[in-house]
Amino acid sequence: MKNRRSLACFAISVLALMICAGTSQAAETKISGTISKTVTLTQDSELVGDVTCKVVGGPCIAFGAGGIKLRLNSFTMTGTSPGCTPATSFDDGMDVIQTSDVTILGPGLIRNFGGFGIFLASESDVQIRGITVTDSCFSGIFLGAVTDSEIEGNTSVRNSIGSEGAPCGGT
Repeated sequence: MKNRRSLACFAISVLALMICAGTSQAAETKISGTISKTVTLTQDSELVGDVTCKVVGGPCIAFGAGGIKLRLNSFTMTGTSPGCTPATSFDDGMDVIQTSDVTILGPGLIRNFGGFGIFLASESDVQIRGITVTDSCFSGIFLGAVTDSEIEGNTSVRNSIGSEGAPCGGT
């Protein structure tokens, strides 16, 4: 009887450890350096150094799930746009499309993208705070069909240089 009780206690302890291990949070994704292919975020992430984006025809960073927080930690994301042309119009700094509960926190700088600095479309509960966006060909932060969101404390400078009269610019 004593051995069965010890075995049962041991089994329960192992099961509890497995359950706790299975529910722990994964480490944040660390981002820095040169990005040549879109980075799709599926968990909380942070910049740990400056980023140079060489992605062509898409965003540098895309949010692939809801409930994600990205911290820029005072670093800079720089696009390498050769100019503002129809060919560069999809070269965004970040895309948040049809995703809810996303947070992008500064301080941080997003600059020199051939499309938008940050492109938001068809989502809700997005928070963007403390970001400076400059020298994007279109809007610094574009909001399309966005609801219940907080976009505050951001700065947009010299954006819309390639919009050719379209209503683009700051946020």
